[in-house]
Amino acid sequence: MKRRELLRGAAVTGAAAALSVSVAAGQKSGQSAPPPDELTPAQRGVDASKDLASPNWKPLFLDEHQNETLVVLSDLIIPATETPGAKDALANRYIDLVLAAEASDRQRAFLNSLAYLDGESIHRYKNAFRYLAREDQDDLLHSLAYSKGASGWTGEAAGPDTGHGHFENLKQRIMFAYYSSEIGTRELGWDGNVMHGVYQGCDHEEGSHK
Repeated sequence: MKRRELLRGAAVTGAAAALSVSVAAGQKSGQSAPPPDELTPAQRGVDASKDLASPNWKPLFLDEHQNETLVVLSDLIIPATETPGAKDALANRYIDLVLAAEASDRQRAFLNSLAYLDGESIHRYKNAFRYLAREDQDDLLHSLAYSKGASGWTGEAAGPDTGHGHFENLKQRIMFAYYSSEIGTRELGWDGNVMHGVYQGCDHEEGSHK
């Protein structure tokens, strides 16, 4: 998956700047620069987006079934229309990369949400979510997408909507991954240009603003 050129450039430039400052500070204090093998991938100028797009890509965190479930789910939540969807943007690979670096409680929360989806699928349709017919997948997601609020007839407050919470967790991950991709940012209107001409300052005379 190609990442946004703007963020890619900013990340590499920022890492290089941070490294330069670190080296300069070390030289002033008599300390040597960190050896190359101690630098982070970003400091070495590594572009991780190329790894995400590799035909030999393998998940770092998810297992095969979890990854394939996520691919199917992402395609249902943001399908391709006249523009590419989350599956085309490789949202699953981005999510896997982020999860691999996250704290264990956040990893566990995501896996619990995927497991809940499969559990509901097996309970209702006798099969895991990724293997269901498209209409059954849509039906299940539709039942989870809307929170079951308090009853307007009895005034009785509803308890926690577990299914909706898990759905929202998965949806937010997919949306963030999609709109962090080049495909997603173009969907939001980014034209691919890092610079948009010369900055034009205010041409009012000083003290004339109201």
